[in-house]
Amino acid sequence: MLSGIMYTARDQAHKRLIEAVKKGKRLPFDLRGQVIYYCGPTGTPKGKVIGSCGPTTSSRMDAFTPILLKKGLRGMIGKGRRSKETIAAIKKYKSVYFLAPAGCGALLAKLVKESCLVAYRDLGPEQILKLEVKDFPLVVGIDSRGNNIYKEEY
Repeated sequence: MLSGIMYTARDQAHKRLIEAVKKGKRLPFDLRGQVIYYCGPTGTPKGKVIGSCGPTTSSRMDAFTPILLKKGLRGMIGKGRRSKETIAAIKKYKSVYFLAPAGCGALLAKLVKESCLVAYRDLGPEQILKLEVKDFPLVVGIDSRGNNIYKEEY
């Protein structure tokens, strides 16, 4: 159960983060020690903190992940397998890849206590949000030694 801060970011947000890194620009938040949740929440219903916020397929972020890990990212949350290159980077930078329960986005939204925009509003559901969560259920998919819950890699 994870309690604390995480940031949402999907494909397009990752692309912009990498572009900023390559251009030597400042990122919208300090990656060091942070966790990114591969999630694009739905619209926020009236009276709620966030809309449905289930995990998205993590392999789509594999092209970007090693660079973000090198910049200090410590954890990722999503669903599904990761590439051999990403697993090697997870091991090299001693980070961790967590799996969130798929198909439970509405339930997971109830565990988000605060949500605020960090960057890229124009990306809609793919904007980066800072979330404060309480008792967010996760399973370690790949640990800092490269141990992998999946028997096969891509």
